Amino acid sequence: MIAFLGQGRMGVPMARRLEAAGHEVTVWRRGAGTPVARAVEGASVVITMLRDGPAVLEVLAAALPGLRPDATVVEMSTIGPLAVTRVRELLPASVELVDAPVLGSVGPAADGTLTVLAGGPVARVRELLSVFGSVRECGPPGSGAALKLAVMSAFLPAQVLLAESLAYGEAHGVPREAVLDVLAGTPLGGLSARLAERLRDPGAETRFALGLAAKDLELAAWEGGTLATAARLRLREAEAAGLGEHDVTAIARHVAAAAQPSRVTPVNPGTVPATNGMYSHAVRAGNTLYVSGQAAFDENGDVVAPGDMAAQAEHVFGCLEKILADQGAGFGDIAFIRSYLTDMGQAPAYREVRRRHITGTPPASTTVEVSRLFMPGLVLEVDAIVALPG
Repeated sequence: MIAFLGQGRMGVPMARRLEAAGHEVTVWRRGAGTPVARAVEGASVVITMLRDGPAVLEVLAAALPGLRPDATVVEMSTIGPLAVTRVRELLPASVELVDAPVLGSVGPAADGTLTVLAGGPVARVRELLSVFGSVRECGPPGSGAALKLAVMSAFLPAQVLLAESLAYGEAHGVPREAVLDVLAGTPLGGLSARLAERLRDPGAETRFALGLAAKDLELAAWEGGTLATAARLRLREAEAAGLGEHDVTAIARHVAAAAQPSRVTPVNPGTVPATNGMYSHAVRAGNTLYVSGQAAFDENGDVVAPGDMAAQAEHVFGCLEKILADQGAGFGDIAFIRSYLTDMGQAPAYREVRRRHITGTPPASTTVEVSRLFMPGLVLEVDAIVALPG
């Protein structure tokens, strides 16, 4: 009897292949209610196909009370050689351990065309493993897990590289279909064809989850793996953006979105005294300009005419005029203006200056008195929202 622990995307079709080949199979999945120790009772072979190393160790530790002393554990998850060593330490010495991660996704798992990378004492289970596809004996325990990560260190960065190539092409006016068509005739043809298929049908079933791909590269990280490290960061970003359960080819969508220009553009005309670096004089979003509070500072950052409302108002409206002109706008394009005065008693002096600059139909407006502004001597600050032409 075979106990198959793990019924995820890969585990379900793999267990079915064993049953179709005439094997008696007991399946176990987390949350099903059956204790894992009971699921492995009497099984001569126990197969694990779980998400990661901690899950494998947890499940096998719980299975120990029901594990036959002469059983063979075949660990088929992608957990890396260090985790395989920990599994070996966990199991009784009489229990054989074969690490046999696979290359291939859901389709090959159902068709029996996976590549099984087997390390350790394979002879006893070689025929059984051939149900899943071709079996490659790699060497001592842990070698199958190591070879799997070595392959993923090439395969997954190539996926990210293709995504970046598409984004580069689109940024320079080359349709992604044209990039993929040319790549189809290169050594990257297989990967580009798979990506092209996925882009034509983005709703197709996930074959290899992006979050699992990021996990695999996390395991494969090493000091010399610069490309793999960069690809891992890209995949982790995409996972954080909510694409973890999507197919790994969704990295192309994430990279394309990241390559798009920012939807907001800072506006800092050289004719207006520089900011302190903590804000922009204005930010453009589409055809709307949001102007930060303008106050009366000179080029040295000193307050202009401390306490003088009229002089500071002239300076502020001069700055506003330059910011608007930089974007092809004028005072007539102001949709909303807000004024902060430290003394409402000086409002008439402010209004006189404002009327000379803002003529015609007045914008929406708010004027408030505040106890103080952020520098001694300042009596006025003005911000605005502007509808830009076209």
